[in-house]
Amino acid sequence: MFSIDLTSRVPIYEQIYKKIIELIIKGTLHENDQIPSVRNLAKDTGVNPNTVAKAYQELERNGIIYSLQGRGSFIARPDPKIFNSAVLADFDRAVHDALGRGITAEALKTRIDDINDNEKKGG
Repeated sequence: MFSIDLTSRVPIYEQIYKKIIELIIKGTLHENDQIPSVRNLAKDTGVNPNTVAKAYQELERNGIIYSLQGRGSFIARPDPKIFNSAVLADFDRAVHDALGRGITAEALKTRIDDINDNEKKGG
């Protein structure tokens, strides 16, 4: 479920934070789903428990998870603003990568229009 890139310049707590959001966006985690305890996630990933705790604190501070004393941490009701921002950040990275690989802006616009038309048709 979680993979941590120890060679990345992105801090580990931030990788965990982003991974939780990604799993929510992809529909892997849903409202009220329990996430691994700090201790279990630290053990599974080989990360210091304090680092996992920092990620969980940020997630809770931003309303992405909530904790129940003695029961654990759970996915909160999604805040569209937070998730829209994350989706758009992923989109921006994908567009940047596509442009860098020689795909034209016009081709990307056409692709977006095609996807939008398919969505309107229920596909």
